[in-house]
Amino acid sequence: MTMQGKRGLVMGVANDHSIAWGIAQALHGAGAALAFTYQGAAFGSRLAPLAASVGSDFMVDVDVTDDASMDAGFAALAARWDSIDFVIHAIAFSDKTELQGRFVDTSRENFRNSLTISCYSLIDVARRAAPLMAAGGSITTLTYQGSNRVTPFYNVMGVAKAALESAVRYLANDLGPQGIRVNAISPGPMKTLAGAAIGGARKTFKHSELNAPLRANATLEAVGGTAVYLASDAGACTTGEIIRVDGGFHVLGMPQPGHL
Repeated sequence: MTMQGKRGLVMGVANDHSIAWGIAQALHGAGAALAFTYQGAAFGSRLAPLAASVGSDFMVDVDVTDDASMDAGFAALAARWDSIDFVIHAIAFSDKTELQGRFVDTSRENFRNSLTISCYSLIDVARRAAPLMAAGGSITTLTYQGSNRVTPFYNVMGVAKAALESAVRYLANDLGPQGIRVNAISPGPMKTLAGAAIGGARKTFKHSELNAPLRANATLEAVGGTAVYLASDAGACTTGEIIRVDGGFHVLGMPQPGHL
């Protein structure tokens, strides 16, 4: 699969262990030109050398909860490029203190923030990106199996990811007539900054590694390759999908013998 001649936006790189960074590397390796967003100076300073390593000098500070910031970010993107071919949306957030204890104790404020940042931001990004995809394109986001199966310590993020997956389907239907495909990748547990915020992350990672049919968790390379497929012409007829890259863990009804 080649991405030669294609260009797009990657949102959500926090550091060199981020899933978004694995995707960016894979897209760059396939020949794509990349632009990046970040939020705040601290993340910008981490991103700068990474962006440079994939030949990008285009970074813009964007806060997805602020309309003016989103307007400015996409205006800057349009000023640089009159069209784009893909967007990678790797943005999610919840108050870490609420990713423990009982889901029933979720606060109204954190519920609102979690859904706004983790789900509504995709809708807002898609609406702003669509005019730059006159010739069609691809929008890809990231989800997790906690959207449809109760996962310890995931709490409100499970609801947010369920909403995100529903948004993927509705956006795919809305934007399909414009040739814009919308999909989500659902990796298993990964050792990322976001994943570390989930209570019991190490146990979850080990459990899935021991029990998945492939006896392995997802790698950045595997997720990146899936993203390249979705963004490339090879994915021309794939939209509205939740593609699992989890070593097959999602097919299990019980742990493997020996790990019950």
